[in-house]
Amino acid sequence: MKHRWSLVVVLGALSAFGPLSIDFYLPGLPKLTSDFHASASAGQLTLTACLLGLAFGQLAFGPLSDRLGRKTPLMGGLVAYCAASVACAVAPNIWALVGLRLVQGLAGASGIVIARSVVRDLRSGVEAARLFSILMLVLGVVPVLAPILGGLLLHATSWRGLFVILGVVDAVILAAVVLWLPETLPAGRRHGSGDTAAGFLELLRDRYFLAYSVVLGLSFAAMFSYIAGSSFVLEDIHGISTQVYGAIFGLNAFGIVLASQLNRALVGRASPDRMLLIGVAAGTAGGVGLAAVVLAGIGVAGILPCLFVVVSSLGFVIPNASALALTDYPHAAGSASALLGTLQFAFGGAAAPLVGIAGRGTAVPMGLLIGGFGVSSMLALVFARRL
Repeated sequence: MKHRWSLVVVLGALSAFGPLSIDFYLPGLPKLTSDFHASASAGQLTLTACLLGLAFGQLAFGPLSDRLGRKTPLMGGLVAYCAASVACAVAPNIWALVGLRLVQGLAGASGIVIARSVVRDLRSGVEAARLFSILMLVLGVVPVLAPILGGLLLHATSWRGLFVILGVVDAVILAAVVLWLPETLPAGRRHGSGDTAAGFLELLRDRYFLAYSVVLGLSFAAMFSYIAGSSFVLEDIHGISTQVYGAIFGLNAFGIVLASQLNRALVGRASPDRMLLIGVAAGTAGGVGLAAVVLAGIGVAGILPCLFVVVSSLGFVIPNASALALTDYPHAAGSASALLGTLQFAFGGAAAPLVGIAGRGTAVPMGLLIGGFGVSSMLALVFARRL
């Protein structure tokens, strides 16, 4: 089946619910934290709560889409996301916002897991890796533009206004789903709840699936350590403005786009496993370099290149690790995609609050975490390649 560009755009937009929910409000995170008179770690819990929602919501929406088809659960999740975004805009305190961000993440998980399931409905192996790479071209637009637009819009509105805008964007995506996304799971291929439970048990016993899921999860933990800590490190410690921070964040995200398209061109000539090794090695080198730079006190001139390498490496890691993990599960794409995504975001959610554990005045935790997760992802990949 040939993919119309409209379908690719819709799938890319759905896949973008993670960065859309996180990156757009990041330039306002320090101000949000100050407005609520909260600590850095408490402010970062608004990020963690959303990440955990994005993680565990997939466990509900993935199997549900195996039972009911892809479109109906997806549209329900998009409606709930819109309502949660508006509620975030009127949150009275930091803890209410943390709870609402959890709900927002749970609803947004529908887009991420179902988009990945649709890809597996249509492609596998090398072809799936290529399609995931194409989606990352679309996906890459969001983290490039979101923090820049968020920073610019903070001149005209507050962080509360940014959440209202998220609700409007969600409504546009919902309309696109109704118009352009076909149902890719016919009734004859759907599974009941008993099949779903058996499918999760099968996945949890599969060392191959779990190994590649852990590789992806650890790489995401490094990524979200950067997401949680970079605004404090660059704005508070090094005095970079909100707008310049948005531009730096966007440049790093553009690195993912470039890497993913290079991956799309090369995968097939080299195996997805080999391309994944290149991505993990690059991320590990960037992370270890960042830890060394931070400990040496070199400053922005050393921090920015290392962050660019770490972030860009995801353009190789995400499509290939996803394709390899899902290879053996065409019969349960929703459940497999759900567990893969849950591990991915759970790792990220657990890492995010650790970045602020030493307060807002040091970059050491961020550097050590990113370096440590890079090394761990390489060790996990070595184990996976031996299976």
